[in-house]
Amino acid sequence: MDTFEAIESRRAVKHYDPTHRMTEDEVERLLSLAMLSPTAFNIQNWRFVVVRDPELRKKIRSAAWDQPQVTDASLLIVLCADLKAWEKEPARYWRNVSEEVRNYILPAMDRYYRGREEVQRDEAMRSCGIAAQTLMLAAKAMGYDSCPMDGFDFDKVGELIGLPEDHVIAMFVVIGKAAREPWPRPGQLSKEDVVITDHF
Repeated sequence: MDTFEAIESRRAVKHYDPTHRMTEDEVERLLSLAMLSPTAFNIQNWRFVVVRDPELRKKIRSAAWDQPQVTDASLLIVLCADLKAWEKEPARYWRNVSEEVRNYILPAMDRYYRGREEVQRDEAMRSCGIAAQTLMLAAKAMGYDSCPMDGFDFDKVGELIGLPEDHVIAMFVVIGKAAREPWPRPGQLSKEDVVITDHF
């Protein structure tokens, strides 16, 4: 499937075949592709919690308004971000560039994030959003369906997965084989409604 087709055919699917299992190679491929998603300063602040334990998935489902896709989809990924990734051994993000580039980038990164908690959180959400879309398009290209989710108790899910204090949960992404067709697209806005040239 080409990129255009994946974008046009991707839908948020709610009902999955609970008997379908993805292969380890497929899961590895999906995660490897998601890890190519861009992040500011290359900090790679996303963290992909792949929930495999069926009992844990049941508990997470309970914290997610009992939505069946949490347990029925082949894959449940709790997409999180490390808010402090920017200051944890930052040289590792730039190890393959010249010393001159490192000497410019690393202090700039520090100035951008230090003491700016709102910027750190905003960056986490942007990074996770981009990674989620990468996951969903890659899944579609592999013949799978997906659904981004934020309908859950974030604090409870954080407790269940042992979320570190300096991390946040952005969303879930579930991936699997659709058990039924999604509804028709409910109503796309026109280009005139959403595309602005130069200023409002």
